[in-house]
This record gives sequence, C-alpha cells and structure tokens, in this order.
Amino acid sequence: MQVLNCSTKLLILEKMLKSHFPESLKVYGAVMNINRGNPFQKEVVVDSWPDFKAVITRRQKEAETDNLDHYTNAYAVFYKDVRAYQQLLEERDVINWDQVFQIQGLQSELCDVSKAVANSKQLGVKLTSFKAVHFSPHSTLPDTSSLMSSPPRLTYLSVTDADLLNRTWSRGGNEQCLQYIKNLISCFPSVCVRDVKGNPVSWSLTDQFATMCHSYTLPEYRRKGYSRLVALTLARKLQSRGFPSQGNVLDDNMASISLLKSVHAEFLPCRFHRLILTPAAFSG
Repeated sequence: MQVLNCSTKLLILEKMLKSHFPESLKVYGAVMNINRGNPFQKEVVVDSWPDFKAVITRRQKEAETDNLDHYTNAYAVFYKDVRAYQQLLEERDVINWDQVFQIQGLQSELCDVSKAVANSKQLGVKLTSFKAVHFSPHSTLPDTSSLMSSPPRLTYLSVTDADLLNRTWSRGGNEQCLQYIKNLISCFPSVCVRDVKGNPVSWSLTDQFATMCHSYTLPEYRRKGYSRLVALTLARKLQSRGFPSQGNVLDDNMASISLLKSVHAEFLPCRFHRLILTPAAFSG
C-alpha cells in the first residue's frame, strides 16, 4: 500500500484514469478535486506505483471526522484487478472500520468483495445501485436571458439554503447531512432557480467525486422546465472547468430518467454502486 502525496504522481494518475472511463469516473472526479486545491481533504491510496492495480480515495487521516457521518467518510474505488482491491481492503490502516462510512464505484465486483470483508468484521452493509449517466458537452442550453435579472432567477446555492436541501433530500434529514450539504455548497459548483422572495425552488449541486447530486424541484414549481435548465446549466459549468458531467439515477425514478433522455444524456454501460457500512457499535 502506498499513499500518493506527490503532486506530479497525482497528475499522472489523473491522466491514467482517463483511459479507464467510465469505470474510473468516481475516482477520477475525486483525484481532479485533489489536484485543484483538495477542498474536501482527500488522499489517494494505491496498491503499487506506477503500475497500480487498485486505487482508493479516502478522507485524509488528519482531517476532522464524525464517526456517524457516512456522507463525508466516503471511499471511491477503481481497480484493474479485483484481487488487488480485496488485498487493499484487508490491509491494515487503509479503511477506518470503526466508523460509519460508504464505499462507492462503478464496478459490480466491488459489492461482493466489500461485503465479504465487511461481514468478516461484523459490519452491517446497505447496498444501493443506480443507473450511471453522463451529459453530452454538446447539449443545447435553454434560453436563460429572462432568468438572469428578474425572478424567477437562475443563480447558485448558498450555505443558508442547506436546511431546505437537508429536509428535501431522501438521504437527508439529519445533522451529518446538513453539515455535509453546507460543505458541498462551499466547495463545489451548484445551480439553482430562486423565486421572487429569493428562495430556491429548483437546484442541483456537486459532490466530492465531481458527481451531480440532489437534483430537486419543489412540487409546486414542477413542469416549468426548471429541472432541465438546472441540470444542463450545472453540467455545462462542470465541463467548462474540465470536469466530467456525471450523475446517478435510481431505476424507479421515472421522472428523472425521462428528463435525462430528453436532454440526450448517455446512460453508461456500468452501474453506480454505493455501500453504506455500519459497525456493530453504531447499528442501533
């Protein structure tokens, strides 16, 4: 196991990961953020260098952590050899097994391997799988001229909006998620539409893996084209900064799937998998 701290090696890794799209997209997004100021205090672990077979991004050991915060305590995984990934999991000090955390990636074998190691350590595992999508850089943006100066207005999120986002996110409703959303808004691109009172009515933000997330429109403002506008604007914003515009959608979220098809988003051949792992001490 080796922690990559050298900026030159991290830039080389970023280029290497591009040749393994789409399976490497989550790790690639995290590494891009590390190479651009590292606002989420991440680091990279590889099994070997430069001929790595597995790579994991994780929270820096010295970063402040909440043992109940699986939103921030997140690992992204990419491997060329699943056995190398398993060996990294089993190696001491690669994963903090004493906190609630998540593992995510775009390769199906990571589910069984992660579960097996977690079960051997008596951790509970919750798996959710999604369709993975990518936005075309050639998608045409709707006309936004009327939303630039007068309400409803196209703008970006503020940390003061975090409480609303926490209450409306299916994964939210707790203090850890609230703080996580505040950090995402502070660190990464976001887009929202605000009403005449300045309140967000439709929005999307970007997570620590450069993935578009928590895209939501308040029920009374739906069917006005805001979701389409927000999604395409955020995708374009990410692309303008050199990031891939990627996202995930649950199989039964037909409204979002229809929207993605209407803007010609590409549904990737791989699926996005997220495992939330909980030690017995926190299972209650």
